[in-house]
Amino acid sequence: MTPAASHASSGIVTSTIPARLDALPWSRWHWRVVIALGVTWLLDGLEVTVVGALGPVLQRPGTLGLSAAEVGWTGSTYIAGAVLGALYFGRLADRLGRKRLFLITLAVYLVATVLTALTFNFASFAVCRFLTGFGIGGEYAAINSAIDELIPARVRGVVDLAINGTFWLGAMVGAGMSIVLLDPALIGPELGWRLAFGFGAVLSVAILLVRRHVPESPRWLIAHGRHEEAEAVVAGIETEVARHCAWQRPTAVLPMTPRSPVRWGEILHLLVTRLRLRAVVGLSLMTAQAFFYNAIFFTYALIMTRFYGVPDDKVGYYIFPFAIGNFFGPLLLGRLFDSVGRRAMIGATYALSGIGLLAMGYAFAHGMLTATTQALSLCAILFVASAAASSAYLTVSEIFPVEMRAVSISLFYAIGTGAGGFIAPALFGAIVETGSREALFGGFAFAALLMCAAAVIVAIWGVDAERKPLEEVAAPLCAVRCD
Repeated sequence: MTPAASHASSGIVTSTIPARLDALPWSRWHWRVVIALGVTWLLDGLEVTVVGALGPVLQRPGTLGLSAAEVGWTGSTYIAGAVLGALYFGRLADRLGRKRLFLITLAVYLVATVLTALTFNFASFAVCRFLTGFGIGGEYAAINSAIDELIPARVRGVVDLAINGTFWLGAMVGAGMSIVLLDPALIGPELGWRLAFGFGAVLSVAILLVRRHVPESPRWLIAHGRHEEAEAVVAGIETEVARHCAWQRPTAVLPMTPRSPVRWGEILHLLVTRLRLRAVVGLSLMTAQAFFYNAIFFTYALIMTRFYGVPDDKVGYYIFPFAIGNFFGPLLLGRLFDSVGRRAMIGATYALSGIGLLAMGYAFAHGMLTATTQALSLCAILFVASAAASSAYLTVSEIFPVEMRAVSISLFYAIGTGAGGFIAPALFGAIVETGSREALFGGFAFAALLMCAAAVIVAIWGVDAERKPLEEVAAPLCAVRCD
């Protein structure tokens, strides 16, 4: 049987490519893909942590002279850029391909982060943060789609969660940089905060060089009728993998019919009809985790300095404990999402995260925590919450058809982050400025309630996608037409 065969009389095309991608043993080739594409989350973690750790420093007259509320608003402008970038580039990733977009979006980030290092007041800083977010938001849609479409089904859960966890490697790098660059004995805050953003640009140049060698998604190619290109890509992958591994090539075929590109009207119609329950699940997971994380992370440095008296240049030390918890959570719990199952693990991690935040908020409001115990409490909570947040991206990237996968990721990221992430930094920045522990507890309680509500929704309507091919979890629209 040929890898792809056309039946002129029926207009049906069959392909073995999805099955062959899922049958591949884990190899050096997969590691290269994971490193080249997964570093997106490291960049995001670096960006968010740098701004979080630099927040108190940026309020100094010798830097940008921002207020606490303005620091919060710069976080919100970053999120706004990420939302719009995801929507714009996500649509293009479904129309033009994954590879073209994950090169373009990285270039946008590169330029924006260089400009950030050259800003001189609140307005210029906010604009550059918006542009940086625009590039990072675009990365999410193209990268999540490409990774899921290239990684074998049996390990898709653990790989996705581990990759998302690299956000916190970026957070640790950002925290470490803030300690070194802000130390008056070394560089000092006046120049150090600019160099912190410049480091992101240097890192992105290296990533851009590596990414050029990652191929286009074969699943995207066959969905767009480019079967010969898809076959050439998969044959090249198989040749490389065969140098180190042996495996049985499958013969299972996917029947498809040629169709025109999916339009916005069709996407929205599917999301409110046939895919409406999946849409509810995706929206609830993305909104809850966005509010939860942005409420904590964009204001954490401000809380440490205002309520615990931590010096500006020492805030980075308190980021390390919960960055470590966040990194190891997805790494150690990820396998359970493939073995125990998506529905059980997503529901459990969301519920435990909400309950943990509620308990910590109560202790904070009643003065029961120190700076150290606050950091350690968050380390424990975010060990679980990081796996929960990562599973939101995993869920949205695998429960929608290939023809609308990237735009679905971008749409739910945009709605969820817009509703939960854009409001949270500005809201919590304003609350911190009041100095009220009780008001902060109210904000934490609301974030906890959102997480618990999402846990209930996924327990009822979640999709059991563990170890299943993407085409079985969400049949391509071209395959549906063959029924």
